[in-house]
Amino acid sequence: MPETDRKKFCLSDEEVLTLANYAIIIEDHYSKKLGKERPMDIEWAKDGKTGELFIVQARPETVQSQRAKDVLETYHLEEKGPVIVTGRSIGEKIASGKARIIADPSQLSSFQAGEVLISDTTTPDWEPVMKKAAAVVTNLGGRTSHAAIVSREFGIPAVVGADGATEKIKTGQEVTVSCADGDVGVVYEGKLPFNVEKIDLKNLSRPKTEVMINLGNPEVAFSTSMIPNDGVGLARLEFIISSYIKVHPMALIHPEKVKDEATRKEIEDLTFGYNDKKEYFVEKLAQGIGTLAAAFYPRPVVVRLSDFKSNEYANLIGGKDFELEENNPMLGFRGASRYYNERYREGFAMECAAIKRVRKVMGLDNVIVMIPFCRRVDEAKKVLAEMEKNGLKSGDNGLKVYLMCEIPSNVIMVDEFCQLVDGMSIGSNDLTQLTLGIDRDSELLAKEFDERDPAVKKMVSLAIQGTKRNKRHSGLCGQAPSDYPEFAEFLVREGIDSISINPDSVMKITLKVLETEKMIGR
Repeated sequence: MPETDRKKFCLSDEEVLTLANYAIIIEDHYSKKLGKERPMDIEWAKDGKTGELFIVQARPETVQSQRAKDVLETYHLEEKGPVIVTGRSIGEKIASGKARIIADPSQLSSFQAGEVLISDTTTPDWEPVMKKAAAVVTNLGGRTSHAAIVSREFGIPAVVGADGATEKIKTGQEVTVSCADGDVGVVYEGKLPFNVEKIDLKNLSRPKTEVMINLGNPEVAFSTSMIPNDGVGLARLEFIISSYIKVHPMALIHPEKVKDEATRKEIEDLTFGYNDKKEYFVEKLAQGIGTLAAAFYPRPVVVRLSDFKSNEYANLIGGKDFELEENNPMLGFRGASRYYNERYREGFAMECAAIKRVRKVMGLDNVIVMIPFCRRVDEAKKVLAEMEKNGLKSGDNGLKVYLMCEIPSNVIMVDEFCQLVDGMSIGSNDLTQLTLGIDRDSELLAKEFDERDPAVKKMVSLAIQGTKRNKRHSGLCGQAPSDYPEFAEFLVREGIDSISINPDSVMKITLKVLETEKMIGR
């Protein structure tokens, strides 16, 4: 193929829409014939001479749609071996594989599917590799570190805060990672046998408290949506930006400010075919959000606006030319503070454009927008004004806007914040960090970081009471209920409206919620 043809899209937008329409007609036909929903596996071809589109074959889809999702799995290690390292366990699974140490992002391309990723830590730009891993082991971090959160979303076991892992484990060494024995995760030498006990829960009734899912990867949206659930309580934009877009938003708006010639070339290659580089960002982000929203439609999908920290933004292509180095990025230029600031306002406008496209052009009006890390009531007003300026006005076309409740000021001023938004979703990770004054990524203080602490539970209780008092939606989308079923029980007893958890915990927590509701007569 000539290079000019290689860089062209093989289908036009009109052809994509035509094929999508064919798929809907075919699925509707067989669903009506069967009397129930029938997902179809459809093959098509395009005539090289005439350009005509043909359906070649259509048959029932028999992989994702037939996979049992309403099953509770319990992993058991059949025998133990020499222990290499231990740390905090993430998830409750067991996995084996060859270890691969990644000391630097430049080595990520060497990682092979099914290997066990061993590293110092991880950041959002590592996620494309993490989704291929059998398990993850990091020297640093706690239960709410990036490695922990993403591993749980991908449904793979992880051991974090495993001091010395990159020194004690060798690349190519067979290891078994076990998170099946409580809070302590263990990395054993060799490939050890284990079994999975499965309990069928397909006849489980739905609880009154909504059980939702935390999700960010569009690639697993359709398979994850088949787990019994009430929607997505936290859809993270960071995975879409780091995996599909890859470029810093401001580098697309102001490519002339990118100093490095090789970086400019990389941006040109990624955005080839787009006359307007902003359209590259908007289209890719809209596709990712749209995939999440379509998979769960008509159930609600709460999309959290971007919440990269400055050091994470700097890791995007061209990012170093637009980000300042901060001593403490976790408490720095992140979340709401970016959206109305001149350093990022134009980038935020592209985020709004993508969400507007999903809701108004794609027709996926189940998308709810959520504002993260909003420190002050006045800041919330500024963000809402910025959103309205960019075509996202609360109430228009049924648009709902939620606020993350993850800073003590959000709890103290809950009545004032509730006057501005339709609901609040408690981010227990940051709320715990800021209530107890503990760096959530510190392996030294990992044992002290506990959402079950009375001070944290008091803050959560006050937040729920405040939202109920103001007749607003109350939810929680942090790590706590995924790890601690008793925390889910506490939330139900407090009268929360929804709990959003990681996909691998949904069935276990649904059982706990039903059990609690029965006890309290809800």
